[in-house]
Amino acid sequence: RQAVIDGHADVAVHSLKDLPTAACEGIVVAAVPEREDPRDALCSHGASLAELPAGARIGTGSPRRGAQLNIRRPDCQVVDLRGNVDTRLAHLDSDLDAVLLAAAGLRRLGRTGAVTEYLDPEVVLPAPGQGALAVEVRSDDEELNVALAQLDDAATRAAVTAERSLLAALDAGCSAPVGAYAEVTEPGFWAPEIFLRGGVFADAKAVRMSVTGPVAAAEELGRELADQLLASGAAGLLSESSL
Repeated sequence: RQAVIDGHADVAVHSLKDLPTAACEGIVVAAVPEREDPRDALCSHGASLAELPAGARIGTGSPRRGAQLNIRRPDCQVVDLRGNVDTRLAHLDSDLDAVLLAAAGLRRLGRTGAVTEYLDPEVVLPAPGQGALAVEVRSDDEELNVALAQLDDAATRAAVTAERSLLAALDAGCSAPVGAYAEVTEPGFWAPEIFLRGGVFADAKAVRMSVTGPVAAAEELGRELADQLLASGAAGLLSESSL
């Protein structure tokens, strides 16, 4: 971002799930291209999440993933795992039975052959913005803003706007145990709507809820769902996870 502001770069491309929710003065998101697979992916030696034996060691560096694994498979051991994709996958040949990674990253790196199972959002809720990219430029670069707008996917932008609004309203960062996934219905007789699911997780506990509303109200829907989650005990789970 600083390189773009200083004029050393024209464009910055980010993984949207890692981008702060607060605005950056002088920078705008010129495009949010069509989303890649938002799901999490289990990589193992052939066993699905349900088939892993009791006591299996599952590696992840994400508190969000770890907490949801504790809910789905409390008999397994979640192991903190850091490093790039190759470093993490290498642990399958040494000390881990499975590794949980973002499907989008594996696809972009051409490593889908390592995937044993793609986990439905009903099983493991993705991080807000997971699978999407943000293309940022200087706000005063009108020519580049117009050119990059051709890459923008309206449905993806609306979905991630709702997800990131939820994250911002919870006052949580990208590493917080918060999951969110929004889907935009196909246009038809009714105007397109957003179905937004959100959850806050800690240990083997969770608060999960959903809302539906018009695409034009994406930000408001995120804040609405955040309010409902907080009213149902999400603040306590966020406090637990930060200890």
